[in-house]
Amino acid sequence: MGHSFHIPVLGLAFSIDSPIKVAKFGISSVISIVDDELIERMRKYYSELHGKSYAAIVKTSHDARARRITSYLDLIQDLIDEQVVRLHSAELDQDHELNQYFKLLPDDSDTKMLYQAIKKEKNDKDRKNKTHALKQQMIVGDIDVNIMSKVDKINFDKKGAALEDQYSDASAALRGFANSKLSSSVILSAGMNPRLYSYLAELKQFLPDHAGKFLKKITLKVSDYRSAFIQAKFLAKKGVWISEFRIESGLNCGGHAFATEGFLLGPILEEFKSQRENLIHELFPIYRHALAEKGVQIDYVPEIKYTVQGGIGTAAEQRFLLDYYGLNRTGWGSPFLLVPEATTVDAHTLNTLSTSEKEDFYISGASPLGVPFNNFRKSTAEQKRLQRIAQDRPGSPCTKKYLISNTEFTEEPICTASRKYQFKKLQELELKNLDIAVYKKEYEKITEKVCLCDGLAAAAYLKYDIFRPKESKAVAICPGPNTAYFKGPYSLIEMVDHIYGRRDLLDGVKRPSLFINELNLYVDYIRTYVENNLNDVNDKKEKYLNKFKQQLHEGIDYYKNLKDKVSALSNNVKQDLLTQLTEAEKQLKSIEFISKKELSEGIH
Repeated sequence: MGHSFHIPVLGLAFSIDSPIKVAKFGISSVISIVDDELIERMRKYYSELHGKSYAAIVKTSHDARARRITSYLDLIQDLIDEQVVRLHSAELDQDHELNQYFKLLPDDSDTKMLYQAIKKEKNDKDRKNKTHALKQQMIVGDIDVNIMSKVDKINFDKKGAALEDQYSDASAALRGFANSKLSSSVILSAGMNPRLYSYLAELKQFLPDHAGKFLKKITLKVSDYRSAFIQAKFLAKKGVWISEFRIESGLNCGGHAFATEGFLLGPILEEFKSQRENLIHELFPIYRHALAEKGVQIDYVPEIKYTVQGGIGTAAEQRFLLDYYGLNRTGWGSPFLLVPEATTVDAHTLNTLSTSEKEDFYISGASPLGVPFNNFRKSTAEQKRLQRIAQDRPGSPCTKKYLISNTEFTEEPICTASRKYQFKKLQELELKNLDIAVYKKEYEKITEKVCLCDGLAAAAYLKYDIFRPKESKAVAICPGPNTAYFKGPYSLIEMVDHIYGRRDLLDGVKRPSLFINELNLYVDYIRTYVENNLNDVNDKKEKYLNKFKQQLHEGIDYYKNLKDKVSALSNNVKQDLLTQLTEAEKQLKSIEFISKKELSEGIH
């Protein structure tokens, strides 16, 4: 048995080289392949560091984005292969990394038990034979990649003509992965993109081989069962199988926060648990028929794994999620930002994260995508944003253009975080002659956007000193709210020991459970929604609020029943849980739209 956790994608830079750091220890991690400029520079850095030949792939060359991604992923695979060869040839009595591989494993792993027996073995011959068998059991962590499906800019040739769909940002990134040496998964996140999914179905690398094995797999990152089923069925009709559903909390996670309509993680996991057989029953006949039309025969159901991530913070939560919901693995993201052996965070950001408080983490409107974004008040990108506003120059230069989408003022899309957009938008705002309070609110909404293309890549440029002249060194980071409870930095073994309950990094820290933390985040979310819409209430918004609150109430009832099913919980913990649920219920009942009549009569 290998590890029962993985490191999810972390921004652009923070997990860009995590596989090089942790795959040799059997730990799986995920690379973002959104930013091919960052990827190309990282390829140059690691090629030079390890004495590999490097030939630059110029951005203007044919299919540069896909080729850059393929070349970097191939380099990572080569470097990890070399690491594994070295570990297999190392002496168990002498090599620190070889011993660390086994020490990191969960205690109930057969491989770890064999390792511990070998350490006590006195007979040299038996010890040698067992050590050989032990090394055969070593596995390498997955080198997975992430694509945000809807970050899919259309690209143009030198004459300004639009290129074919296969050269769009997401399609090119997918092709880059498909053409690489990796045998792993692409994690598709941020919703459904029919154009990308149709292109995916054209790539033979995602078809099963004659033995039914996949060279390249598909993982869907989802936040509810309905969305997962719709996307999986769409792909099954095209002959594409989903090998993993990666279930993520809507709000209790890092990065972009794709809030559900009040559906909480516990009930969502329960639905996935209860619907597994039905899911197979629905999907497999569709998939088999689509494959047959492609000339591929398959008579058995390929494996589907289920994993969860978002806000997990203790070994008890880890065990409960795996055991009660029957999950294959959990994802621990934000806590690993505090582990330099696993992720890439510059020294200043690492220090500020390690000394942060709960109030430093918040859901913001900073993303140009228009999706709520987990932000960090102490980030240098946030400080830079405020500085630009103070200098009456809000907005950022826009060089990479990955998130351009707005055409309010221009024929070609521009980014809402750009200086060009914010200048025009603020000019428009001035002409509206709004009340001072309303004006201020609208001003903040416009200028809250921040450049994520540069900011989320900057940590790697700082860490490895690969900045170019005039580039901003402001680091944007998107940790989940769970980060507030961890005070790193930590070593890799400290964090893994914490995950498996061999040590407690949160000893003495008062922290609500992941379910309660998420519930409170949703209560705050809907309260903010009501506050932001008080002056523009309509039937649609009333209906949305009522449905949202109903789902939260149903989630609370689910947790009240769940607490009695968990035998590991003490009576004191169960009582605390009930008290917290009751308080959330009370808060939820107080959230209502105030009608115009009530406002006019001064009723609150």
